Amino acid sequence: MQMPDPDRAILARKDRIVARLRQVLPEHAVISDEVETRAYECDALTAYRCPPLAVALPTTTQEVSEILKVCHAEGVPVVPRGAGTSLAGGAMPTADSVILGVARMNDVLETDYDNRFIRVQTGRTNLSVSGAVEEDGFFYAPDPSSQLACAIAGNIAMNSGGAHCLKYGVTTNNLMGVTMVMMDGEIVEIGGAHLDAGGLDLLGVICGSEGQLGVVTEATLRILHKPEGARPVLMGFDSNEVAGQCVSDIIKSGILPVAIEFMDRPCIRATEAFAGAGYPDCEALLIVEVEGSDAEIDAQLERILAIARRHNPVELRESTSAEESARIWLGRKSAFGAMGQINDYMCLDGTIPVSQLPHVLRRIGELSKEYGLDVGNVFHAGDGNMHPLILFDANKPGDLEKCEAFGADILRLCVEVGGCLTGEHGVGIEKRDLMVDQYAPEDLEIQMAVKDVFDPKWLLNPAKVFPLRSSEARRMAAE
Repeated sequence: MQMPDPDRAILARKDRIVARLRQVLPEHAVISDEVETRAYECDALTAYRCPPLAVALPTTTQEVSEILKVCHAEGVPVVPRGAGTSLAGGAMPTADSVILGVARMNDVLETDYDNRFIRVQTGRTNLSVSGAVEEDGFFYAPDPSSQLACAIAGNIAMNSGGAHCLKYGVTTNNLMGVTMVMMDGEIVEIGGAHLDAGGLDLLGVICGSEGQLGVVTEATLRILHKPEGARPVLMGFDSNEVAGQCVSDIIKSGILPVAIEFMDRPCIRATEAFAGAGYPDCEALLIVEVEGSDAEIDAQLERILAIARRHNPVELRESTSAEESARIWLGRKSAFGAMGQINDYMCLDGTIPVSQLPHVLRRIGELSKEYGLDVGNVFHAGDGNMHPLILFDANKPGDLEKCEAFGADILRLCVEVGGCLTGEHGVGIEKRDLMVDQYAPEDLEIQMAVKDVFDPKWLLNPAKVFPLRSSEARRMAAE
């Protein structure tokens, strides 16, 4: 049977683009087979899938430049991809797009301990950055839960944080400079191995821009001396609201722990069954960690424990050894995997003022009953970065849609109390149509005008961040 003309045209276009990519890359660096490209059809938001037109896997900044020149000339959308761990659909392709994956770009390019920085290719995993300097007594502070797998490229795109961001800040606070390739293939250097760059804060614009402005291929990252020591304390409470109030009181006291992590009963039960960390039987627990010299740690924990006791804790457990510290953290670090053994879940990411924690946790519980879906709360409580895990059955018709509606209500709640739609996962496709709940039309217009400057044809990471109708109209107008 003869193939219809539109299908022939699509295949001819794909063949031409793949052929041009293979002119600038080694044969093995271009994937076009339909079966093989399915490995790239989604990221960690697996509810949505779409195989790309092709996948390009460069190893150098110059190869990235050549890929983008080809795609720019052909008018082909490009989806930058790090390790594919995005929980917001930030690396999901469209059917007409080329995935540009930087996973093979993982070299350490320079290390300078005197000036406390390391320069790496952005395909390098988060944890391996600290691994490259830990023997010399240094570490890289941002520590997302996926740090074993996630790439620095994605951390920069989403401005990722982690458990220790309360003290050390998120990616933007630890990023000194980048090498970035524009959509037309131009290579630019922004920031560098110094405290602050002159002129406009373009580095602040790029970090958290979700691949909308360019492809970051190299990053200069701040590294820090390891602290003298660290010690966690575990606190159990008889309600989420009381635990939330305890967090608020610790922050109000002026103490700055390195981390305050929260888990509720569903997460506690799941992690106990999964990891056996020895957590107490309670409604909510906090893990609070401080660091410094022994005297500093003792002084901080004395004040923190005094605050906790005012809230009638079910249990207070201060670590007395490295082994006990590891057990206290074991359940928290296992939480996402443990919840995944129970059911399918959607992991949200909203941020609220710490003072609003008791109210928001109570309201999430009410919404859970209204929607008939269980939710587990595990999050970075110290900076109000919440990660509710909504449980649903992906095989049950209508459950995914119900889960999405529940999630949207939680994120709107975050905005209503003075927070925002995202803390570290980004907007991606998950929250793009909720942007109107946080931003006025004029605000969104200014954000899209910035993209106009960096990517006039709107080819980079299409259908993300901005409301779909707005971004597609912008893209069509640019053709």
